[in-house]
Amino acid sequence: MKRDIYRKMLEWKSSKRRKPLLLRGARQVGKTYILQKFGREEYENVAYFNFEENPALDDFFRQKLDPKAIIANLSLYLDHEIKPGTDLIIFDEIQASNYALNALKYFSEQAGEHHIATAGSLIGITLSRPKSFPVGKVNFLNMYPLTFLEYLCAVGKPGLRQLLETKKDFIPFPQPFHNELVEWLRKYFFVGGMPEPVKHFVETGNLTEVRENQKEIIDSYMLDFAKHSITSDIPKLGMIWNSIPAHLSRENKKFIFSAIRKSVRAREYESALQWLEAAGLIYKAYQVTAAKCPLKGYMNRSSFKVFVLDVGLLGAMANLSPRALVGNGSLFSGYKGAFVKNYVAQQLHAGKQIDLCYWTSRGKKAELDFLCEFDSHIYPLEAKAGINPKSKSLNSFDHQFRPVVLSRTTLLNMRRDGKICNYPLYAVSLFPELYLGIKE
Repeated sequence: MKRDIYRKMLEWKSSKRRKPLLLRGARQVGKTYILQKFGREEYENVAYFNFEENPALDDFFRQKLDPKAIIANLSLYLDHEIKPGTDLIIFDEIQASNYALNALKYFSEQAGEHHIATAGSLIGITLSRPKSFPVGKVNFLNMYPLTFLEYLCAVGKPGLRQLLETKKDFIPFPQPFHNELVEWLRKYFFVGGMPEPVKHFVETGNLTEVRENQKEIIDSYMLDFAKHSITSDIPKLGMIWNSIPAHLSRENKKFIFSAIRKSVRAREYESALQWLEAAGLIYKAYQVTAAKCPLKGYMNRSSFKVFVLDVGLLGAMANLSPRALVGNGSLFSGYKGAFVKNYVAQQLHAGKQIDLCYWTSRGKKAELDFLCEFDSHIYPLEAKAGINPKSKSLNSFDHQFRPVVLSRTTLLNMRRDGKICNYPLYAVSLFPELYLGIKE
């Protein structure tokens, strides 16, 4: 299965500022697969070590942190000499060994000729704790579920991806291509981008089994709550996680702690929410009231929306049946457009790795789904589930801030009406670069 991150890994390999690579991402997004694939295809040999499967490996790093001695011991352990430059050393689930994590500093400083790639499903949790960490001594890459563009390649439609990526204007796509892309998008809303469900869908087409697979992934996350979080947070993690579909079904979709359980105070659940975010299971979109750069300076950290890392998992959490794929638009409009908002948040965050924000007017009479910061400019984006192009919120934002362009993503074909650019939902990855490339 081809992943876009592979190109970044190639850049890492040839970079003059290469340090040990730390690949971050939620469990089961494909980190181990892509590291091993990268090692097989780009190196002569792979030296693979998994600290969660074999905790005893931690002992190699408990003595004096001498990289050459460690590599000699690891070579003896594998009964194979680990060679610099030609072999890739993989430390998987490295968050299970704080000693190995700290040792990356010494590998960076004293053994830069060795190529070391590490991964950790819960590395974000480890980094959030006050433990020793090789600050400035590693290169980071973030991995996410498959984006819609990656999914098109996985299902055997690379031509459709190329059609999207080579688009140079807002002239509508030919109707047959538009219809086909909407249909693949509909399936993506159900299947999502987690590699195992995508693989099963490609091989069997059995959506019932895809849904079962997604629920197994969710169950594994729930087990992580019990295994890796503090005892007092375990029930809170479950309640927050299970409440997300209900939050997204609300009209304004804002996350409200009291909606989890009456009389709940935010400070009692904040650590559990931070745990989910650090584990890569959720994305936050913060409210802003001013469309100014930098957006981080205008975020209201106490007001936010929460999205799940994958739209397919959101459907499984909401017990969405495969029958939802039958009928025009029912899947897109389900849960008051929750799947559309979550899908757009997922594509923006994974595809562009930008901070997610939404705008509300001071009187809260208008709300715009996303604000994105590019090249010191703010670009508003409204995400709609249907084909109705009317937007009071977009007009309200325009009246207050007068941006150079207004954008929305809907089920409509590509089009431009004066100042307003419409991106089909399947082409939201083109926002806002398509406009920037042809702006007058």
